[in-house]
Order: sequence, then structure tokens, then C-alpha cells
Amino acid sequence: MSNLNKALLIGRLTKDPEMRYTPSGTAVTNFSIATNRWSSGPEGERKEFTDYHNIVAYNIGKRNLAEIVAQYTRKGALVFIEGRIQTRSWEGQDGQKRRTTEIIANDVQFLDSRSSGPSDGVPRQKPAASEEGIPAPDDAPRDVDPDEIPF
Repeated sequence: MSNLNKALLIGRLTKDPEMRYTPSGTAVTNFSIATNRWSSGPEGERKEFTDYHNIVAYNIGKRNLAEIVAQYTRKGALVFIEGRIQTRSWEGQDGQKRRTTEIIANDVQFLDSRSSGPSDGVPRQKPAASEEGIPAPDDAPRDVDPDEIPF
């Protein structure tokens, strides 16, 4: 008999992703998404419930998944996550044993349309001037064309 550990989620980022590097230099991006589900209450009324999922994306081989997620997603972005469920435990600084369950992403797909995207009112950073002294374009921030993303 085979085993299977696979998670498939569609949800919205609850905050901007946070990228960091391990001591060995591997990029890791952490973010969380919210998913909604509906259920009937004891009186028969339909209620909406929200579940929150912690997601971890690493650079995988030549795929810079952690860097791409950190660069191209923001709070509110709709994403599809494919990965595996992992539970880990550690001892905190206070000596208490801690435990967390997270999804280790194998793939992240951006589901927002090209014309939509997070409307958080935060202007996106303009590209810096190149080393050759050519000024960076001064046009308004634009949405990312999915065809420009290298995966």
C-alpha cells in the first residue's frame, strides 16, 4: 500500500510574504492564506468559516519559487498552492515545547487576473537605475504579466 501526502488549496494571502535566507544561503518565503468553507448550523442556517494555513516556499532546484512568491504576491492575492503537509516541533526560548503544521509548497500559481491585483494602495517600488547609468523607466506601476514569470 502506498502513502500520499498532498495538499491543494486556493485562498488569499493574509499578509505580504516574508522572505529570508537560511544559514546556508537558501531562500525561504513564509506566508499564510485564508480559505473559506460553508456549513449548516444547528438551526439549519448556512454559516461561513475561515481556515488559515501557513505556507513555506523554498527555491527548488533551478526554480526560484521562494523568490518569485516574495516578488510577485501581496496581501489579498488569490493563489493556488500545491504541496505537502508537514508538522514540526521545537523547544522555545522559554523551554516550552512548540508545534506547528504547515504546507511545504511545491507549486504556487497566481490566480488573480492581469487587470486585478491587490489594491492595498501601496505603490510598488520602481526599478532602480542600471549600473550603466541608464535611468529606470518612470512609468506607473503595472501588473505582472504571467507570461513574464519564469515558471
